[in-house]
Amino acid sequence: MQIVSCAVIERDGKILIARRKSGDQMAGKWEFPGGTIEPGETPEQCLKRELLEELGVEIGIDEFICSSTWKYDHATIKLLAFKATLLSGELILHDHAEISWVSPRELDDYDFPEADVPIIRHITSAQHGT
Repeated sequence: MQIVSCAVIERDGKILIARRKSGDQMAGKWEFPGGTIEPGETPEQCLKRELLEELGVEIGIDEFICSSTWKYDHATIKLLAFKATLLSGELILHDHAEISWVSPRELDDYDFPEADVPIIRHITSAQHGT
């Protein structure tokens, strides 16, 4: 099983999402930025490293949101989602085709991998107070 952590970063009521570039697994799909946890690394350390490498920003980890596990044809993924805050840096695309800031209700309009869907449900239900 591949363990991956991702960041749900909110700014001015919008959430940062990133689209995978062509040539990647699940190219063209949208995701919450993050990556695979390396041996000896905590999920939080992974997120800080991945966002610095992929987007050129430093983040603070606020809290754990939820986890999701999905079996794809190429791997089983356990996705750990954390609420995070941008601390410094300018968003630069090193590893994605594009990024977008979207409202929680707009998340359903984007094509996400199946492992991300429970995270979207958590975000949208939290917005509605359910």
